[in-house]
Amino acid sequence: MDNTARNIALVPPPDRRQSETALAVARGTARLLRSLGFSCISELPLPSGRRADLVALNERGEIWIVEIKSSVEDLRADQKWHEYRAHCDRLFFAFTQDLPCEIFPDDTGLIIADAYGAHLHCEAPEHKMAAPTRKQMTVRFAMAAALRINRLVDPQGHADFWE
Repeated sequence: MDNTARNIALVPPPDRRQSETALAVARGTARLLRSLGFSCISELPLPSGRRADLVALNERGEIWIVEIKSSVEDLRADQKWHEYRAHCDRLFFAFTQDLPCEIFPDDTGLIIADAYGAHLHCEAPEHKMAAPTRKQMTVRFAMAAALRINRLVDPQGHADFWE
């Protein structure tokens, strides 16, 4: 098992960067994605070293990345979202109804969410990943999911991986 897989925690440690609004948007967005046939992983480390807010995978192998934005300032401060496009088939921003859609880039999808649900306001354009990138992301997703379940089932059995 490589070191990347060993560093994926069951629940990412609280880093206090996520506001209550961002956590609520993530929850509602994950509910929407599940209703569309996707399984989601939050805070998934990407091959680039960045960490995506939500990564979703469906049975066709499509991978979507959703970046959560809780304020205009949050979007303006984020200069890294462009890098996520290489690791997904579609890139979305999720945010509350309080933010105007016009501030988000035209070439991304838009999801409006709260803690209880979300709706797809604007579909993201498709940009298929290369096969090697798809395999890498699918394996990364699967390893993160399996390790999080293993940690849940046997927290002490994996202590050496997480400390």
